[in-house]
Amino acid sequence: MKLVLSITKEVERRSLEEKPPAGMSSREHVIRIIYDELVKILGEGRDVTLKRHVIMMIGLYGQGKTTTTAKLAKYFQKRGLKVGLIAADIHRPAAYDQLRQLAEKINIPIYGNPKANRAVAVVKNGMKQHVDADVIIIDTAGRHSLEEDLIDEMKRISKVAKPDEKFLVLDAAVGQQAGPQAQAFHDAVQVTGVIITKLDGTAKGGGALSAVSVTNAPVTFIGVGEHIDDLEKFDPPRFISRMLGMGDLQTLLEKAQESMEDGDAEVVARKMMSGKFTLLDMRDQMEMLNKMGPLDKVMGMLPQGFGGFKAPGMDKQSAHETQERLKRFKVIMSSMTHYELENPKEIKSSRIKRISRGAGVDQKEVRSLLKYYNMSQKAVKGLTSNRRMRKKLMKQLQMPEMDGLDM
Repeated sequence: MKLVLSITKEVERRSLEEKPPAGMSSREHVIRIIYDELVKILGEGRDVTLKRHVIMMIGLYGQGKTTTTAKLAKYFQKRGLKVGLIAADIHRPAAYDQLRQLAEKINIPIYGNPKANRAVAVVKNGMKQHVDADVIIIDTAGRHSLEEDLIDEMKRISKVAKPDEKFLVLDAAVGQQAGPQAQAFHDAVQVTGVIITKLDGTAKGGGALSAVSVTNAPVTFIGVGEHIDDLEKFDPPRFISRMLGMGDLQTLLEKAQESMEDGDAEVVARKMMSGKFTLLDMRDQMEMLNKMGPLDKVMGMLPQGFGGFKAPGMDKQSAHETQERLKRFKVIMSSMTHYELENPKEIKSSRIKRISRGAGVDQKEVRSLLKYYNMSQKAVKGLTSNRRMRKKLMKQLQMPEMDGLDM
């Protein structure tokens, strides 16, 4: 409550005393002030060094710690590091099996002993097993509350493993309980970072974010979905920007770069922004979009109103329907010739009939694809014809202004 009052007073003061910059409306001015104040509270974030180190995962029961352990392993694996997991939760039934199944999916070695009764012994043996690993991640036991035996076990594991990082895992819905929890764990083992899970639900993590900021234990990662790749490095400016509906084009561009085997993400962005793309380009971009994850999350990274999308308001049902429709479009495009993909305006009645037969769909589906293509072109052209908006987008994408575009 004190934090909320402090923010609102500062927003009110700045809104009345500071004049909006040239070209910025009063509404945009206030949103920018709110953005500045929230970023100020959360700080600058902190990078986790990509080098040989040991990570200890801690937290209460049911916060998503074991799943997050696997996600973190995948995060480092994707960056070229050799990862080893240690299942040190000897108290929860099937904890070892859960982590083992997740590890097998991503082809990461794991050490654990479901029959063990001493977590410290498991950690000792696991450290020997993974002596050649670049990153060792230890999944420790959680409890329903901060019990003395949990604290004691954490201290003993920390003494044996000598972890470089001790990450506290918190559920986004934990609310004001995050404060005492973070402080207690910090007093026991000196927490170096916090990972907030389940931010893909209705909870925004406000309680957890504000509480951990008070303890000076920075948020390092956030869980944004159920899939093994749904873990993002926490960047306060980007996070706040997305939360306020201002979009997160930088993260979107990074995801695009990760999803591309060859080529240049800037070239793709330029084509999309210029509207000068063919069906062939659209097919390639649809492939890239599919690799980037669920459509509702991708749309949530776009500013509200971008190209006619109401991001981040796209619900999962409508996003799923759109994604299925895009899959059908890909099948239809596979029945087109290279000439037709490069020259969609040449696709008339006779070609539509042939394409529909080849794809095994009704002719109206082919027309629906062409309509979608034309709408996409118009939407992007409408956006980029606004020079002020284009400059703003290029700044967020860290690209030079695209002069000479045929809008």
